[in-house]
Amino acid sequence: MEVYTTLEEFSPLSSSVITIGSYDGLHRGHFHIINRMKSIAHSLKTVSVVLTFNPHPRYIIDSSASSLGLIMSLEKKIDIFRKLDIDKLIILEFNESLMKINAQSFMNDILVKYFNPKYIVAGHNHHFGHKKSGNVKFLKDYCKNNKIGHEIVKPLSDGKNVISSTNIRKLISSGFIRRANYELGSIFGFNAKVVHGAGRGKDIEFPTANLQPLEEKQILPKKGVYLTRCIIDGLSHYGMCNFGTRPTFREDDLVLEVHLFDDYSKDLYDRSIWIEFLERIRSEKKFSSVIDLKKQLYIDKKKCLVLKDKYELGG
Repeated sequence: MEVYTTLEEFSPLSSSVITIGSYDGLHRGHFHIINRMKSIAHSLKTVSVVLTFNPHPRYIIDSSASSLGLIMSLEKKIDIFRKLDIDKLIILEFNESLMKINAQSFMNDILVKYFNPKYIVAGHNHHFGHKKSGNVKFLKDYCKNNKIGHEIVKPLSDGKNVISSTNIRKLISSGFIRRANYELGSIFGFNAKVVHGAGRGKDIEFPTANLQPLEEKQILPKKGVYLTRCIIDGLSHYGMCNFGTRPTFREDDLVLEVHLFDDYSKDLYDRSIWIEFLERIRSEKKFSSVIDLKKQLYIDKKKCLVLKDKYELGG
């Protein structure tokens, strides 16, 4: 897969099949669109192209969107696009200049000029151009007038719910992490820096690494205890993570701390690690004593180790 971050470095194509979108938290619904695009490109014997944007357009268009939690880093998106085996990935910087381009100009001066699409594949709620001037109807009319094939892919649903980034955000923030991972088609996680904490974990036989997400806008799960997997130097280390305020110790600050099961002994301070959230074990709880907390942590660990075996077997 070839990756481009500007059109200046990109040589115009003689033909392509393309899909366009912000691809906010790549999920199964997006896979459905991309796989359809790839299938058409294969049948037309041309290249498959994804055109996307960074940062998320809403951060630029809507000042109130600053609270919109980031589901997935750009780095992880690129990795998933690569696994989806598309030919070319174009990631354009979304800025005020791009925001002001109307739908007609976007089609003429970017899409047709650089990609010469034989076919355009889009999601059912696709919008583009200044003030969303380009919608599905506009796209259909433009393609018809310019003899470009097109397909609007119906949303992918599982039962009652349409799989969407909005719904996945709700699942993550509500603690339904296993369901969120299913809809994502990958494990929710992010890069975090190991920082100094209070150091209480060692005293109760559960040493922890305190983590601080590297992405300021990173969405975080609901407070509670989770089975997690950390990637350190390319190797997986399972553990259990507490995200919350540690009410037993009467603290107020939110803390993300992970206890690794394999007694990882190397110094992690100031290092960046990848943490994945596999299952939520329980809600955060205030205990009457540290002894009671410690007893519960052993129960949590036992449950996590059973679940860990399932994940190691590919369950």
